[in-house]
Amino acid sequence: MDVLIVLEDNNGKIHRMGLESIAAGQRLSNEMGLTAGALVLGGNADGLADQASAYQLGEVLKVNDALLESYSADGYSEAVKQIIDQENPTYVLFGHTYQVRDYVPRLSAKMNKPFLVDNIAIRVENGQPIFTKQMFNAKLSADVEANSSGPFLVSFQSAAFSMDAAAAGSASIRESTVQLDTAMIRTKSEPPFQEEVGGVDLTSADIIVSIGRGIGKEENIPLAVELSKALGGELAASRPVVDSGWLPSAHQIGSSGQSVSPKLYLALGISGAIQHVVGMKGSKNIVTINKDPDAPIFEISDYGVVGDILEIIPKLTEAIQALKN
Repeated sequence: MDVLIVLEDNNGKIHRMGLESIAAGQRLSNEMGLTAGALVLGGNADGLADQASAYQLGEVLKVNDALLESYSADGYSEAVKQIIDQENPTYVLFGHTYQVRDYVPRLSAKMNKPFLVDNIAIRVENGQPIFTKQMFNAKLSADVEANSSGPFLVSFQSAAFSMDAAAAGSASIRESTVQLDTAMIRTKSEPPFQEEVGGVDLTSADIIVSIGRGIGKEENIPLAVELSKALGGELAASRPVVDSGWLPSAHQIGSSGQSVSPKLYLALGISGAIQHVVGMKGSKNIVTINKDPDAPIFEISDYGVVGDILEIIPKLTEAIQALKN
């Protein structure tokens, strides 16, 4: 295969960023006339392979090995390297998860191949793919084109592609084998890093109510909490709110926080600085309420209301609760 998409396990399901990588791989293969397949490995490889086979891919490779049942950078980097050696893909795609950040640099060193990290877009010019990534805290975008021979290791930033854009299909499943032994596993990983604390999981939320500087003061935050509860969503914030100590950092959206792609993103009193926008631009529907009609966030919003959020939030919460009752 030409394009190999490496998928990650997230509690028995394909990680959301893996599904986004499938969308990226399908676009790349369609525009370049290449074949694409996926790789799953680890303790849940059978279940993940079944899930991946429901997408438009040439085939799904699964690796079952006792030494991969628990994640380790040593085991995963060696296993993926062996699969790459066997299949000889030109492009190997990953979602830029914490796990990928941990083991793919090691894979890159093993193979002496560059790792093109955290890209936000891809396009094809003159038959060659050009990857776009952000630089200087998302103030600039740079185009990157590999000038060496493949395989190219490429990761994509969260929400760079929509997982809903991954085309459904029916892929065959093939079991692959790797040669591992206990001497190769020199490290033991701690439990997976969790971005969210206190039950906050913004990356999987369908509805997010996000507050910015326009909330005014910490005492006004309960208004947004009630609205998020009425909508059945999660509460998030822009950096100024977190920097002020009004909400924990786990609630922050943006280049120095989390990247999300909910079905509904309700932005309350958020101006729309690029550092915030990069973390929520993949949202399916963006609704903005801001008293500044020139706020940049209106430019990417699907719906906008110019007004004082402190007046609108209570009325909106009351209206939603009335509909639910």
